[in-house]
Amino acid sequence: MQEIETGFSAYSNGEVVVPPVGELNFENPPGDVHIKYGYIRDDDVYVIKIASGFYQNKLLGLSNGQGMMLVFDQKSGKPIGLLQDEGYLTDVRTAVAGAICAKYLAPKNIEAIGIVGTGVQARMQLEYLKNVTDCQNVIVWGRSKSALNQYKTSMGDSGFTIETTMVLDQVTDNCNLIVTCTASEKPIIRKDHVKGKVHITAMGSDTPNKQELGSNVLSKADLVIADSRSQCEVRGEIHHAIRNNAVSMDSIAELGEIINGDRQGRTPSSEITVADLTGVAVQDIQISKAVLKYI
Repeated sequence: MQEIETGFSAYSNGEVVVPPVGELNFENPPGDVHIKYGYIRDDDVYVIKIASGFYQNKLLGLSNGQGMMLVFDQKSGKPIGLLQDEGYLTDVRTAVAGAICAKYLAPKNIEAIGIVGTGVQARMQLEYLKNVTDCQNVIVWGRSKSALNQYKTSMGDSGFTIETTMVLDQVTDNCNLIVTCTASEKPIIRKDHVKGKVHITAMGSDTPNKQELGSNVLSKADLVIADSRSQCEVRGEIHHAIRNNAVSMDSIAELGEIINGDRQGRTPSSEITVADLTGVAVQDIQISKAVLKYI
């Protein structure tokens, strides 16, 4: 976790060069490919990451996520490593970012964790949230009873007490830390779902067309956080909220600014906080460096 947290800190300090995300979108079968790349100034490496999500892969017996990370020497361009992780490292660094958001933004006393979605990230979020909360009560929402049953079975040894539901209100009425991790293109959580002191981390919306939160959820929030302001302006939940005149970029803080103490995070008077995680190349840089230390 510390490596990723340090990366967000460096990013918000202006120490990281991250060009706009390269992207390919597919319709038949539905899928998307992201190319994220960059370097930290005065560091040893630069990293190019290719990650894909093809949402019918389970029909082929494959994981939805695939990909690799390419690591090069920053001084010479010489290849140092090819991490053919099939998307695993992207899943890890994404889950770690969710835990970092909870560390800085979740209410002090977490009564129950709500997970919206039943895929890989829905599982990994809980694995890494263990590092920042002792809460073991979890309510998981999904659209399919069979997917919820599979989720509960797969998490049997996780140490969490897991309740599953197809009724979203059971999550939003009972959980004060909620993580959304779907590929939805229509809002799932709306303004009337959000009550009391709650933090929501939205991480499924990583392209301009995806959206998990209604824009009025962000306008209702006391604090909205981006992993990258420039990136969230063109993709993710903040992107939709700006287009709908629900929020302005001036009001958005970056996660790294919260970590650095440059912007205020959750306060005792905060009711609703929202973090929009679209995935930033500095996470890929940091996790690649961490892996290369051990191989």
